[in-house]
Amino acid sequence: MKKFFYHNGLSIVFLMLFFFGLAGQIIFGLQEYNKSLLEWGGQPIEWPAYLQSGHFIEATFENWESEFLQMAMFVWLTIFLKQKGSSESKKFDEFNEVDREPSASRKGAPWPVRKGGIWLNLYKSSLTISLLILFILSFVLHLYGSFKDANIQNLLEGKPPEMLSEFICDSRLWFESFQNWQSEFLSIFAIIILSIFLRQKGSTQSKPVDAPNSETD
Repeated sequence: MKKFFYHNGLSIVFLMLFFFGLAGQIIFGLQEYNKSLLEWGGQPIEWPAYLQSGHFIEATFENWESEFLQMAMFVWLTIFLKQKGSSESKKFDEFNEVDREPSASRKGAPWPVRKGGIWLNLYKSSLTISLLILFILSFVLHLYGSFKDANIQNLLEGKPPEMLSEFICDSRLWFESFQNWQSEFLSIFAIIILSIFLRQKGSTQSKPVDAPNSETD
């Protein structure tokens, strides 16, 4: 177990932090949703029902959607665009290892590299493709949750339900999306720019402490 954690410590810790954050979201989200239900003239619910509610689904996948979009755009744009001095950019004046053509003869090469053909072509872009698929799935579930939540509110307030075609054009859905998208793009901008001037010894997201600001790592 000690060796397993040593080899996978970063992913394990972030997975634990994810579950911690998700638990907090459920606890306090249920409280907020029950307040809203009472205001709309409904009755409070317990947590099993809350996990199926539009409120929970919308809040969860609204955030996942923006995270996957951020990472997909970051991975893809770093193929073409650079930032002088940033640890998040490819180097300007020398060959970048990530641009090297894959070789099936390399020891431990993944099976798509050894297989070649269409599998290799897909594998070359598999990270971006996977993140975009996760973004699309999260957006669809965000749409479903937000639509469901809006119509629960309409029902309890005695208003007619909205059609999905109407809701897609409603400001609510796009406000929920864009308020998260802008924050994610800002966070990427911040790490790109701050990594030019600031350091964190031992982190893969930082240049060496004694590296010049102009050095692109």
